[in-house]
This record gives sequence, structure tokens and C-alpha cells, in this order.
Amino acid sequence: MKGKFARRLLASAIAVLLLGWAPQAAVAGQKAGTAADDCTDGVNVPNRYNKPFCVKKDEIFIFAANYKPFEASVDDQRQAGAVFDTVIGNKLRQAFPNLKIKYATWDYPVRYEDLQAAGVVPDIILDNPYQRIARDLKPRGWVQDMTPMIQQGGLDLSKLNQGAVEQVKSRSAGKMYGVPVFENDYVLYYNKKIFDKFGVKYPKSGMTYDQVYRLAKKLTRQVGTDAYKGYMQHPDTYLQYNQSGLYPFVPTDSWTPKPEDAKVDLTTPGWEELGDNLDRFLTIPHNGFTTVDDFLKGDMSRPGHLAMAVDTLSRLPTYAGSNVFIKPDDAPEYDELRKSIDVGVTSIPVLKKGSKATYQPNQTAAFIPPQSSHQQDAFNIVKWLVSEQGQTELSSHAIKGVLQTPAVEDSFGKAIPELSKVDTSGVYWGSNAVLKNYQNTKYWDIPMYKVFRQHVLTDGMDVSSALSVAEKEDIPAYIKAQTDAGLDW
Repeated sequence: MKGKFARRLLASAIAVLLLGWAPQAAVAGQKAGTAADDCTDGVNVPNRYNKPFCVKKDEIFIFAANYKPFEASVDDQRQAGAVFDTVIGNKLRQAFPNLKIKYATWDYPVRYEDLQAAGVVPDIILDNPYQRIARDLKPRGWVQDMTPMIQQGGLDLSKLNQGAVEQVKSRSAGKMYGVPVFENDYVLYYNKKIFDKFGVKYPKSGMTYDQVYRLAKKLTRQVGTDAYKGYMQHPDTYLQYNQSGLYPFVPTDSWTPKPEDAKVDLTTPGWEELGDNLDRFLTIPHNGFTTVDDFLKGDMSRPGHLAMAVDTLSRLPTYAGSNVFIKPDDAPEYDELRKSIDVGVTSIPVLKKGSKATYQPNQTAAFIPPQSSHQQDAFNIVKWLVSEQGQTELSSHAIKGVLQTPAVEDSFGKAIPELSKVDTSGVYWGSNAVLKNYQNTKYWDIPMYKVFRQHVLTDGMDVSSALSVAEKEDIPAYIKAQTDAGLDW
């Protein structure tokens, strides 16, 4: 159930934009108009599913990856566009009636490597900049500094979520390879049925970890043969998107330091305080970490026995009773599981009283590759996506916008009837932590999971030792292995 659940769930969606077609890049034997009878003046993209997929010269091709709700609806040609169209695609086409917009989701049916092999480069790519710039986009040469077009196009980045803007810069060597579009933020879910059963008040926005820890202890208990866990928070995301804005890499004198000069620092007091804060939840008797999927039913044998879980916002519509982002064959299973929960949602706990810092953004940004032959049209679409009109449309489908005006915030979830029963005021509460001291560093997708999942939960180390071993042994060995393999992320 764990694997199936993680693949299926998550809710809401957005996507958009274009794809560039470079005839000189088409692979041999696949010239325009010869790949398929219905692909005149285009390129047919071969894929592992042997499904037809044609990108035409006059289309603006939008390709989205790493946002699961987009994958909820698949037709008999293994194309998944219905969710995107519902959330933003139809409105986008209305806004640009003179453009031919084609949309695809990663693996439905094509992947990055399929497009690359066919010589097709998307006009707009929607993906998470946190890891995917270094892992998928930059190695293919599919990023450019968008700063000139942002400035010339009058897009004011200061009006967007600054945590999201700084995160893009940190992955772009101080430039802007992409523009933030929406967030799949982390929130605190709670099962009202468990709180009501034990007469405990619900969590609310602005609560500290200290306060939530006391709730977790109260709600980790057993009644007869029913065992309840109080709290789950994934330790990897807790450290990676940490609320202190800490960056693991040590600044150098260059944005592109040599691998041997790339160093991390995980043993400062700030990192140890973060680690100790979460460690106490993991050591509550009978509250051992398994998976945040347990909120519905992941590894636990019975559904609805986890009181609180920090997880992504995209799960909210499904938890609230909507099947719009669930594959039809899976709907009966979710209908049954939901009988065990009455979902509440609020912001994640804060590190100290008075703070309003939530996680760093778990965002999707829009990238316009330099190979696109529709640069201006692509940028106009990106600009529309972050306008109040585009952001209000996204927010109405329970997708958190990066433009947080009253109109955008007030529209949250309005297009999903099941959310009318849920207090969602905590979704826009607070501000995403802003990354600090990332200048003159090179981002490596380092194995932060070693700290908790390996050394604390498996090896039994204390947090201080786990951070030290990760800093001095695990991460340097990882960077060396990646370098030896010819990789730079």
C-alpha cells in the first residue's frame, strides 16, 4: 500500500506552456512529415510505450514533471492532460486564443530522454528547481538566464514569494533559470476523529514544535487493541527544506568550485538544534517513524490511526473526499479509507514562539530553454501564469500560488466542493523560509537521508554523531563517486 499510495495520491494541479522544435536537431530518418501520417510538419517522438506522440512546429509545447496530480487522468494513448486542462490549461488557451498549445506530462507517454533523442526541446518546462535543474535540465543545456526577458517583459519578481525566488537563484548560480509558478507546500494534517475521541484541542496555525510535541505525546496511546500514533514528519524533507533557511554548502570563491573544493557544514549549532528538535518526536514510545502515508493508511495495519502528519498540500483534496485527482479504478479504495478520517489542515509548527517561518518552498517553476523557437510567446504564457488571473485560477483548484494577494488567497479551493467543509485558512499562513548564504556554491544533490534514516533510525546514533558522519564521510564519498561517474549533481 505504501508504494501505491505515494504514487497515486496528491491533489490539484497546474501546468502550461510551450515547446520549441528544431528541425536541424531531428534524428536521422525522422524528418518532419515522414515520422507519421498525422505528424505533418512535426516530429514524432518514439517512446517505451510505442504510443504516437507528435510535436508540431507551430505548437507551443508545455512539458510538466514531478507533480503527481497531473498524472491522475490517462487516456488510451497514455496521455495525461485532463487534470492540467481542468486546473489551468483551458483558461490558458482562452487567454491566448491565437496560440496552439500542446501539453504533456512526464512519462505520459514521453520522458526527457525521449524528447532529447528526437531532437525536441520543450518551449516551457514545469518542474521543481530544487533538484531538477542540476539533475535533468542543465546537463541537457535546457536552461538559460531568464533575467533579461524578465526585466524587459516587466515581470516584477519582488511581488512573488521571495523564498521561491531565492531558491531558484541558489540553483541557478545566482541567475534566474526559471520563474516560480506554484507551490506544493508542506502543511500539518490532523485527524479530527482522534482528537475528538481523546478530548484534545485541534492544532492551529502558529503553534510551536514544543506545543505540537505535547499533543503528539498525548495522542500516542493504545486503547484495547487500537494503537494510535501521534505524529509523523519525514526527516529528509525536514532537513532539506528546513525552516531556518540553512544551506549545507560552504561558500567558496566561485559559483563553480571544483569537486574537491565542494564542502558541507552540518555540525554548526543551527543544524544540531534542528536535528534535536525532530529527534524527540521519533523517540516518543510507540511513535517510531514509518511513513507520513500512515495518515490515511500506509504501513500501519489499520487506517485512521495517525493523529498528525506533515505532508504536501496536494493531498488535501483527496483527504477531503474529492476523487478528481484519483484514477477512477482507485476511487472505491480511497472512498473506503476516508471513512476513518475527518481531515483538518493547518500550517506546520514553527521553531520558536513568534516565528512565522514555514518550510522552504516545495515549488514548481517555469523554464524556457534557449532552444525554443517561441521565446516571446513562451514568456507571455509564464507571465500570465504568475498574474493575479492565473494565480487565482490555480489557487481555486487548491494549488498554492506564489503571488499571495487577497484575491489569490481567498480563492483557495473554491473549485473543489469538498473543501468547503474544511478550514483552509492555515494554507497561506506564515512565510516560506528564505535560503541563506548560498552564494559562490555549487549545488550537489547530496544524500541528506543518511542523517536520520540511516544513522539515527537504523544505526541508532545520536543526532550530533549522525550529522558529523554525514558531513565528514557520507557526503564527500558521494560527491567523489558522482564525479568519478562523470556526473556533477
